[in-house]
Amino acid sequence: MNSSTHRHHDPARGALPFAAGSVARSLEEAMLSRRSLRAFRADPVPRETLERILALASRAPSGTNIQPWHVTVVSGEVRERLVKAMHAEFARHGEEGWQREYEYYPTKWREPYLARRRKLGWDLYGLLGIGKGEREKTQRQHARNYRFFDAPVGLVVTLERDLPVGAWLDTGMFLQNVMLAARACGLDTCPQAAIASAHTVLRRELQIPDEEMVVCGMSLGHARADAIENTLVTGSEPVAKFARFLGF
Repeated sequence: MNSSTHRHHDPARGALPFAAGSVARSLEEAMLSRRSLRAFRADPVPRETLERILALASRAPSGTNIQPWHVTVVSGEVRERLVKAMHAEFARHGEEGWQREYEYYPTKWREPYLARRRKLGWDLYGLLGIGKGEREKTQRQHARNYRFFDAPVGLVVTLERDLPVGAWLDTGMFLQNVMLAARACGLDTCPQAAIASAHTVLRRELQIPDEEMVVCGMSLGHARADAIENTLVTGSEPVAKFARFLGF
């Protein structure tokens, strides 16, 4: 990205134009180019790269440096076994048959959050050619979560269930670091709350102890440039709508 693009890009308009395999050369580029992508190539990601990403991410701040996050990284045969188990369970029970161990989304939606959520859904499903009420197509697309959108690497993030809300905030900062570090390596990600719905399968297949709660999953790999869903760009609210400046 040249300096003029860098200087004039408005973050509120959304991410930078997608370029598969591009490497973010600065923190700002990583932040502007990070998107939740939903189609990946099968190309493997070396373990050394994943360890570097996680080491960078571990520099996230945490209250009194407790570093509460736990990560299980799956690839190869382990990943294949896991996605088959999750996909089969989803096919049996559907979206309504699974419940996360915590509420990620509001139980009662209100504005402005409902409108933002609906816009994302309309934009994504519009690109995929899924119309309102096409339940089977919607379910099929949702089921792709449980294949990590074909990414060669899946991350499962857990947290000891007796830790308070501060540890969840710490883990969120760690997750953001993972996504930004991936962009610096020319990789893309999709954080997935949906994976937490499969906690019973994850616990069984990955031997996750009962005292740990599944927070979310994450797809990680090389994004497909030919996938229509990867052209989706979301916008952000302008600073003036969510921030107050006092004393300036």
